[in-house]
Amino acid sequence: MTDLIPYPFYNPALKKLAIPLDSKKMSDQTIRADASVHLVDLFAAGDLLFDQVLVTEGGQVTGYVTREVVMRALFQSLRESHAFYECLLDTVDDSITIVNESGEVIGWNRQAVKMYDIAPGDIIGGHITRHFKQEAVMLLRSIEDCSSVSGYYNQPRESSHVLVNTSPVVLDGRIIGSMSAEKDISDVVRLNEKLTTTHAYLQDLEKEFYSDQLTQPFHKIKGHSPAIMKAVHLSQKVAATEATVLIQGESGVGKELFAEAIHKASHRGDQPFVALNCGAIPAPLFESELFGYKKGAFTGAINEGKKGKIDMAEGGTLFLDEIGELPLDQQVKLLRVLQERQFYRVGGNDAIPANVRFIAATNRDLEEMVNAGTFRQDLFYRLNVVSIAIPPLRERTEDIAELVHMFMKDFSIKYGKPVPEISPDVVALFNRHPWPGNIRQLRNMVERLVILNDQELIEPHHLPDGFMPAEPASKRTAHFEQKWTEAPPVHASSSECDRLVHALRTTYGNKSAAAQLLGISRATLYNRMKKYQLEP
Repeated sequence: MTDLIPYPFYNPALKKLAIPLDSKKMSDQTIRADASVHLVDLFAAGDLLFDQVLVTEGGQVTGYVTREVVMRALFQSLRESHAFYECLLDTVDDSITIVNESGEVIGWNRQAVKMYDIAPGDIIGGHITRHFKQEAVMLLRSIEDCSSVSGYYNQPRESSHVLVNTSPVVLDGRIIGSMSAEKDISDVVRLNEKLTTTHAYLQDLEKEFYSDQLTQPFHKIKGHSPAIMKAVHLSQKVAATEATVLIQGESGVGKELFAEAIHKASHRGDQPFVALNCGAIPAPLFESELFGYKKGAFTGAINEGKKGKIDMAEGGTLFLDEIGELPLDQQVKLLRVLQERQFYRVGGNDAIPANVRFIAATNRDLEEMVNAGTFRQDLFYRLNVVSIAIPPLRERTEDIAELVHMFMKDFSIKYGKPVPEISPDVVALFNRHPWPGNIRQLRNMVERLVILNDQELIEPHHLPDGFMPAEPASKRTAHFEQKWTEAPPVHASSSECDRLVHALRTTYGNKSAAAQLLGISRATLYNRMKKYQLEP
């Protein structure tokens, strides 16, 4: 045995490798089992270049280690470390690249091969810039300035997108290389680009769709019930003519919307559309409002005179709303314009041609007024060339769900709130309500619900107190009840058919709400109605 040099006994690895002073040889098994990286530090320091005597802190000799034992232990430790190193590189999902201080690749794992399609033999030992542009290699930056990056987006190649983490490898205060871990996000980037492109395409389609809709004169009139579609089809036919139109319907059904649509669909669509509410103007001012007046026509008249609504609507359409409110003495003056197609300003003597199309609207029964002597018969016939009846909301309940959802969306956007869902029970209540104010009242109701409700689902308790039908449902829906209480065909499955009839009766024929109650699609609902011959 060579000269022994005392060494403080503090390292666990040395303790396990130590040989008692009276031993003649050391077990190979002990060497293999007790190899430790702690020996590397000791060996690098030059402390284990010679045989060492191990002593405790109290100075007691406990054994010794030889150079040969340490060298074999170090070699085994190196082999094990390399095995763990190789396993680690091939286990992680990220692409691992390791370069030395000169930028030569010394580590390249299986995921890197897969990501960049470069075999280890083609890249290991060569400079990293042989395969990648220098400005795209984050490893070299870590070597240059000893910096680390985490989650940095990089594009090492034109078709590759990665999130990269890099760190310098430091030994004894000196940078000896750098290591990077790159997560491939190319598929995510390509998918995002595809989604962005698709989104832009959809936006273009949406803009095109809505621009096409906006060019459709009747796009503001919502609903697909037979009653409303009949009124729309009749309006479309008469729009192409010069005929005077009388629009009849309750307050709030959208008479002015129809008048505007008829105007826009006519050859006068690019000319003015002027509305005049006959019930909102005091009788003494109606004539001057309609015909205008000349300079100094009466006390209080402005010096320049004033054009009337007929002048303003020149070449276009004059919409006379609430025509039933027009006083008798003014009716005869309007009749003269309709007959002669010319008018006189108040205080003037010159006839002025009236190149205007007239559309009138009323919520009153003009025939009854004619019989009662409160509306001129000749004016009624002049106005009633084509009469269009706009159905009240209670006669088109199948449109309520569509209108509610449209108003919900509009007001949610207006007030910056999420669009709530509406329960089938609420739709059923809406279908039963008489809606004396019609669409205007429904719109106001939805606006109230959006403003006051912060829940995701609107349920019956969110409705105002006392929101119930103003008259018995049986009175308003006698025909419907009679239709749907008829016995189903004998071949029908009683349970399915009964549920179908019950849902339709509950929702008063609203197929969207009935489908929701049954938990089926509208297409399935229609198929079952056809199957059981329940189509009203």
